[in-house]
Amino acid sequence: MSKLSETLSEKPPGNLTAREVARPAPLSPEFSLEQRRTLLRIAHQAILSALERQPLPEAPSLAGLSDPRGVFTTLYLHSDPPSRELRGCVGYALPIAPLHRAVAETARAAAFEDSRFLPVTREEALELEVSLSVLSRLFPIHPEAVEVGRHGLVIAHGARRGLLLPQVSVENGWDRETFLEQTCRKAGLPLDSWRKNSTIEAFTAEVFADADVEVPC
Repeated sequence: MSKLSETLSEKPPGNLTAREVARPAPLSPEFSLEQRRTLLRIAHQAILSALERQPLPEAPSLAGLSDPRGVFTTLYLHSDPPSRELRGCVGYALPIAPLHRAVAETARAAAFEDSRFLPVTREEALELEVSLSVLSRLFPIHPEAVEVGRHGLVIAHGARRGLLLPQVSVENGWDRETFLEQTCRKAGLPLDSWRKNSTIEAFTAEVFADADVEVPC
């Protein structure tokens, strides 16, 4: 597996208005049901094939999945008593690989290389729920233009960089200011760094999971 990496984008030009830098999210889904099923299946196959010491899944013949895209793969495990526990999350913030390849690589990395968790076992792999967040390109945004639930954030200052997906703010019940502060925290920066000289970029994400398309492992 190639090393996961994120390259800092160029700092946005100064003196931009919110209207100039904020771009609306698509009003309709970008990916069809078949495309979603294929990408989720690739994620599962990538994890299972790693346990069997097999190569990554081959490129799908389905159109629309070979363009370079950023993507985050999140894994959940259902346990007894019933609960949904995070089991790993790894991604590419920037479009450095074809989407199908990025899904396969980040799925394997989430399963076996997320330092917060032990590697996924064969038994767990059969019970995993996969959620994919396919990202738009990063774009500069003013704090006042950030919309909770619509935008993900990347805040950077010097070598420090933090990223939070759009759904994180909703899951935690954060308002816009808290979302900005928590992205600074993720970067290891003071909570008020977003008010100062940090670079603030946003992205939108199309999020879908196994439960949405009824994909078997």
